[in-house]
Amino acid sequence: MPRIELPVDSLGYAFAHAAALVEIVIDGGNLTDAYERVLRAQPAWPDATRGAVRDHAWSTLRDYGRGDAVLRHLLHTPPPSFIRALLLIALHRLEQRPEQAHTIVDQAVEAARAVMPGLKGVVNGVLRNVLRQGTAVAAWCEADEAARYRHPGWWIARLRAQQPQAWEAVLAAGNLNPPMALRVNRRRAGLADVQSELQAAGIAAREIGDVGLLLAEARPVARLPGFAEGRVSVQDGGAQWAARLLDPQPGERVLDACAAPGGKSAHLLERADIDLLALELDAARAQRVDANLARLGLGATVKVADCRDIRRWWDGRPFDRILADVPCSASGVVRRHPDIKWLRRREDIASFAAQQAEIIDALWRTLRPGGTMLYATCSVFDEENKGQIARFCQQHADAERLPIDGHPDLVLLPTAEHDGFFYSLLRKVG
Repeated sequence: MPRIELPVDSLGYAFAHAAALVEIVIDGGNLTDAYERVLRAQPAWPDATRGAVRDHAWSTLRDYGRGDAVLRHLLHTPPPSFIRALLLIALHRLEQRPEQAHTIVDQAVEAARAVMPGLKGVVNGVLRNVLRQGTAVAAWCEADEAARYRHPGWWIARLRAQQPQAWEAVLAAGNLNPPMALRVNRRRAGLADVQSELQAAGIAAREIGDVGLLLAEARPVARLPGFAEGRVSVQDGGAQWAARLLDPQPGERVLDACAAPGGKSAHLLERADIDLLALELDAARAQRVDANLARLGLGATVKVADCRDIRRWWDGRPFDRILADVPCSASGVVRRHPDIKWLRRREDIASFAAQQAEIIDALWRTLRPGGTMLYATCSVFDEENKGQIARFCQQHADAERLPIDGHPDLVLLPTAEHDGFFYSLLRKVG
């Protein structure tokens, strides 16, 4: 990214840097990794600039298909990825803030001038044409299914078939700004005490679950009372079900097989004095587990290992409980990671399902007879959820499904209050 010769607090500056992030995703890169690299390269950015760049990139990527449906009508030749990304950001902003149309067009042109000056006229012409087209733009988006629902066509078709009563609500939830929930570390604070601290800081919140608080509005983590002191962690309300369902008891040997970034490991340790082994395949992500546990005053054995290769990490002593929070499509948390809409492909679901099968088949061997394993995903697709568990139980005669609130499993479809998760609790008979 060249040096942007624009005021750091200008809309054009934020547009240019956000477009660079969107461009990386268009070219197949990871949004979160790219954003963290930008922050390391720009340590002097004020909070307002950091927030603006993030908001423009994330919100534009949530709008999958919408801007492209417009550009197909106005551009005969595909533009370079950066210009396409910049136009997508400007189109999203125009739809959200039509009263700022003049400023948006002007600042998008300035962003183009700063990065690709030879194409500033293209940006100006396209955006002014959009303003002239008026209601036709909305009609173009309505006529395109991907633009209307802001998800890839294969994703929409899959959900429509698998969730015939809820597919539109699930898609709509995937386009929202995500909720922000906290988990109280009950080893260091009580729920009422934390809620009082939040109230004193002018942060409205209400209780969810036994140790959760749902904030009325998202706040920077650094400004949360008690976070630095390890009294609270940020964790979605749906994710907080994992430790409650596994329900570890004092003295038990527990495995968190896919632990990073460590939120569920920490929650298990906050609930009971257990001997916890946390595995993580990636060394850098394993360091995040250590850091999170240290902030909360918790201890566990953290190993870098592929949980499927039990010969390399298992000492032969069986576990009483296992959390198998397996890699998945992350389709239930897509609003937090909107690049997933752009990066996932139809065939990826079968690949994830195959990997999940390898993981739980291997982990089952390390569970003691009478022990329990909680299978968890943040996916909304049946192949990774109910279908996976049906396959597992068919192939493992010693697997017994334990009901959750009278149901075979727990399906949490994403809503305004929590992300999408799937949980299935299995007991090893024998």
